[in-house]
Amino acid sequence: MKESLTLTAKEQQRTEVISRWLAGVLTTADAVLLMGCSERTAWRLRAAMLHEGAAGLVHGNRGRPSAQRLPVEIAERIILLATTEYQGFNDTHLAEMLAEEEGIEIGRSSLRRLLRSNGIASPRRRRASRYRSRRERMAQAGLLVQVDGSRHDWLEGRGPWLTLVGGIDDATSLIVGAVFREAEDGVGYLLILRDMARRFGLPAAIYRDGSSVFAPTHRGARDSDEATQVARALAELGISSILAGSAQAKGRIERAWGTFQDRLVAELRRRAVTDLAGANLVLAEFIPRFNRRFAVPAASPVPAWRPVPVGLDLARVLAFRWRRAVGSDSCIRLDGAILQLPPGAGGRSLAGRRVEVELRLDGRLLVLADGRLLAAVPAPPEPRRLRDLRLLDPHGPAPERTSRNVGYRPKPGHPWSRPGPAARKLNDLTDSLDR
Repeated sequence: MKESLTLTAKEQQRTEVISRWLAGVLTTADAVLLMGCSERTAWRLRAAMLHEGAAGLVHGNRGRPSAQRLPVEIAERIILLATTEYQGFNDTHLAEMLAEEEGIEIGRSSLRRLLRSNGIASPRRRRASRYRSRRERMAQAGLLVQVDGSRHDWLEGRGPWLTLVGGIDDATSLIVGAVFREAEDGVGYLLILRDMARRFGLPAAIYRDGSSVFAPTHRGARDSDEATQVARALAELGISSILAGSAQAKGRIERAWGTFQDRLVAELRRRAVTDLAGANLVLAEFIPRFNRRFAVPAASPVPAWRPVPVGLDLARVLAFRWRRAVGSDSCIRLDGAILQLPPGAGGRSLAGRRVEVELRLDGRLLVLADGRLLAAVPAPPEPRRLRDLRLLDPHGPAPERTSRNVGYRPKPGHPWSRPGPAARKLNDLTDSLDR
């Protein structure tokens, strides 16, 4: 019984051309032109057909396994990893992690074919995007930094929902700072500004959304750009604050969040992270890999980052600051907290003076008057309310409270007992530092 032979359309066409060439119907030049090969190849194919018939035109490697094929044991290991430890990683991310963590070098296309042939679908579903015109990148690194917060179920139910606050350089797509927070707040953006200033410098401008962190959102306050702590810090650092007209206008960082929600979520799952502190540890390891993979060179090799001005106290600029008047009992009040101040120079009273209260990112609470430090204490570890916080005279005991200055004590649950904005900021800041 003869073995059947299946020819491709190209091989069938060459069989017909060579047959006419042998019959003298076509010249050598015509046969070479019709087969689309060199004259040497045409004579070789003619000799093969005379010796073996149509089977001589079939490529010799047909039916043979490729010498470059993936070993079966490696393929089985990849399938096992893709369905267990690296479950949910997209194809490109999985190929990179296999090379970095497992020592398995495999191309994305080969990995994709292997996964699909074994019934492992892509974790992402893509759809056609709407047409939008593209804005060219800034020419220099440091000219514009896009900032935003991404509220997402980063821990996939293993812990609370978190907000990733970060910034990306418009010219290079370099993540210049990022931190997980419980919510999008001023502390997160001040931490990013601090890390960015230390590592790169100060940008010329930031591109941000209409969050109340940057400017009040109530009626009549839209034009007051210095009405929030973050806006004040930006103004003191000489950084312009540009409001984006839409989420698409900040497309660079929005697309980065999409990549983070794909890759970072998978790595948090792999490490079984369940809390904010663990998420920030994984984030610190993830950002350098992200920058190596996705950052691009700027059009101009000369960066536009500005150094922090000499003599500028960065810790003081990137702090929460409030102005308060000292009462007749040498105390100041801040959202329910009573802060007892020590006596001034020569034992003089500070009653009636205007002082500035600073809550630093390192957790210290400072009170200053005319640039002179009056008191500095660490913030309480669990400052659910500032009411129990006291700034005491380090040279003597706290003054006894008398019935004359006790005042009205509201009942539990009374609106006066609720912490104000400053108390909530202190609470969030010290909680994050404790973690």
